[in-house]
Amino acid sequence: MAGTGYDRQLTIFSPEGRLYQVEYALKATKCESLTTVGVCSGEAACIITQKKLPDRLVDPSTVTHLHRISKHVGCCMSGIYADGKVIAQRSQYYASKFQLDYGYEMPVSLVAKKTADFAQMLTQHAYMRPFGVSSMFIGWDEVSGPQLWRSDPAGSVAAFRGCAAGEKEQEAFNNLEKKKITKELTVDQVVCQALDCLQTVTSSEFKATDIEIAIVTKDNKLFHLLSQQEIEHYLVLASEKD
Repeated sequence: MAGTGYDRQLTIFSPEGRLYQVEYALKATKCESLTTVGVCSGEAACIITQKKLPDRLVDPSTVTHLHRISKHVGCCMSGIYADGKVIAQRSQYYASKFQLDYGYEMPVSLVAKKTADFAQMLTQHAYMRPFGVSSMFIGWDEVSGPQLWRSDPAGSVAAFRGCAAGEKEQEAFNNLEKKKITKELTVDQVVCQALDCLQTVTSSEFKATDIEIAIVTKDNKLFHLLSQQEIEHYLVLASEKD
């Protein structure tokens, strides 16, 4: 076995200081052959992810990787689909309880950190397993404006101007590093940057039914899932910029 016996229990370190089950969970985030890209500026934050149905008979409206956490916060789960639903529900619980306790909406940064804390806790117990999911959060912050956060099964969490998750994660990160992602980008530029990155690393020309897009903007601070007509508009806009 790859871990020479040290991968049989979650809480046992290898002599090299590695937790193999956590590493396997990180690999599981790429298991569904989907890629997700997020881009954030001072005007907007955007997440774009591929949408693939597990079977032709499945109702497309019942399959999504994008989840509304609160009015101004949403997330995308990349990895094992069922695990992603559980993590999203956990995040929704944190957000609703925070609002009930304190009377205002939980900031996106705190949602991401609390979710990452939960993921990290799962790496400490032998009777549990890590979730095979990377979580990407966008939201509006009253102080900092649009925000983009990402966490992984190990419990690592950070804010980004551009990030990726899923099968082509590293290729997407490399592509985003070459782009000029600044706070001055407009809403259209943010979406087109993310869309161009996703199409480049997957070598695909998407139709509106092939992807899902969610945004929060300075003008509309609510977490918004784009309709197929709105997605089609950005596909045309991105192709014109090429």
